[in-house]
Amino acid sequence: MTVTPVMPVTEERLAAWPMPRTCPYAPPDAYAELRKGAPVKVRIRTGEAWLVTRYADVRAILTDPRFSSDDTLPGFPVRIQLPPTPRVMSFTRMDGPEHGRLRRMAMTEFTARRTRALRPSVELLVERLADELERGPRPADLVARFTVRLPSLVIARMLGVPQEDECDFTELSQAVLSQDATPAEIYGSFVEMTAYLDGLIRRKAEDPRDDLLSRLATRYLAAGELAHDDLVAMARLFLVAGHETTAHQLSLSVLSLLREPGLWDRLRRDPGLFAPAVEELLRYWSITQDNQVRVAVEGAEIGGARIASGDGVILAYPSANHDESVFPGGDRIDLERDASRHIAFGHGPHLCPGASLARMELEVALRALVGRFPGLRVADVPGAVSFRENTINYGLNSLTVTW
Repeated sequence: MTVTPVMPVTEERLAAWPMPRTCPYAPPDAYAELRKGAPVKVRIRTGEAWLVTRYADVRAILTDPRFSSDDTLPGFPVRIQLPPTPRVMSFTRMDGPEHGRLRRMAMTEFTARRTRALRPSVELLVERLADELERGPRPADLVARFTVRLPSLVIARMLGVPQEDECDFTELSQAVLSQDATPAEIYGSFVEMTAYLDGLIRRKAEDPRDDLLSRLATRYLAAGELAHDDLVAMARLFLVAGHETTAHQLSLSVLSLLREPGLWDRLRRDPGLFAPAVEELLRYWSITQDNQVRVAVEGAEIGGARIASGDGVILAYPSANHDESVFPGGDRIDLERDASRHIAFGHGPHLCPGASLARMELEVALRALVGRFPGLRVADVPGAVSFRENTINYGLNSLTVTW
């Protein structure tokens, strides 16, 4: 394969990151051209980092121990403005044995068996939300009334969060991930979330119930295998990741199916398409658009670029999942495509632990919406579709629909 040589760059010549989207329904235009050559450096808030856009290069880095997820190391590209303390985002920002040890504890709660066991309760939640949507006024904001509420309810109930606190946690997690808020505002939300989870876990340890936090507390915390602060960080990760990503993937998926003529009706007529549709929509949107980052701990050559120890690296998932060499016609949605090789959930040691749960929620929700609202459509009102700007996870502020 011919590789475009890396040209010397200066900070003034570097493109700014994140890169703008000229069309909200597609990744940044620049990615298609960048995939033709080696990784390039871009300018970020804290300096500069390498931008990796090709599928093969991104996938290679995700399994390469020369690239670290430890956000306390010098050169790590900072995107989420959280306190710069070790273990703040639990095992997602760790490497090696400690990452594996904590991840294995978490994975006991996200196995395929547990996901199957959860499905009936998720189906009941979906039906309840669909009932409320159907009885409510039209047009309706599907984001506010359905897609944000469902994953929030699911993860809150898994954790054992009291029902009266669920709405507050939706707002807190969005505030923690915001790129528009000030560092002081983000830190305030982070502290508030941490304090609540700290108290909740202490209550679970004293009076365990049938929920995720109680099981982790009685199995690992009580045995001295897991520190209290590590369980708080793990719970914070579950809460933020458990509803933020799924909520916006669901709203974008519905929008995609309504925009493309015939797709909504095809799913209604062929229920066997729901599972492959979920994979294709995950591939197409790849909503964790600019938070997949690493830092090199050794020098390495990736795709023709010589990356030095201490250099930050950004993995452009939306670009990799639109790579034409892997997904021909990747700029369009094809429900019959085999999209199983997508990396929307990552790859390798840091593969998203909640991937099976997210897939199940998406499939259950789409089945219910297609079945209950065969005539669902985007409402003909001003501002019916509003995209989130400058956020870690791509998504919608609102999606006004009618039926």
